[in-house]
Amino acid sequence: MANINLYFPKVVAFEGGFVMDPDDHGHETNMGITLTTWKSMGYDKNRDGIIDGEDIRLLTRDDVLMVLRRGFWNRWQADLINNQSIAEQLVDWTWTSGKWGIIWPQRLLSIKADGIVGNYTLASVNSASPAEFHSKVHNARVLFSQEICRRDPSQEKFLKGWLNRIHTFKFQQ
Repeated sequence: MANINLYFPKVVAFEGGFVMDPDDHGHETNMGITLTTWKSMGYDKNRDGIIDGEDIRLLTRDDVLMVLRRGFWNRWQADLINNQSIAEQLVDWTWTSGKWGIIWPQRLLSIKADGIVGNYTLASVNSASPAEFHSKVHNARVLFSQEICRRDPSQEKFLKGWLNRIHTFKFQQ
């Protein structure tokens, strides 16, 4: 079964500190956590009554792990995925692209693409040929990233980093 503690260092390695790039659709971000994601956690870090960019600036690695677990790892029920490298690839796609990191893999599995990981999605992931499924997800992530840049050329400056990240997730038995 997959283990979030093996994946977490990879997330931290790719995510920097506080950024507010006007071309980044995540807007205010710290260690990969956007203000929108942090608001969904409902935690006013500085206890000023407002969840805003100031809270994002205060995030720690422990906060990142909490968000990763609650908002992404558990969303994929990744503890129940048989293969670590598949779990990481799936969770990472959701971390970087939200619901599309579930919908696209569901399409690859030829099951209902509703963006919800239930028993059927989980069983389909675990019964797929691991190496083949990992390769399909990898290739789909590359295509997905390229499509973003085709639709919105302002995102091209991020493409190399996105692809480097995707290529980091190698299949292991």
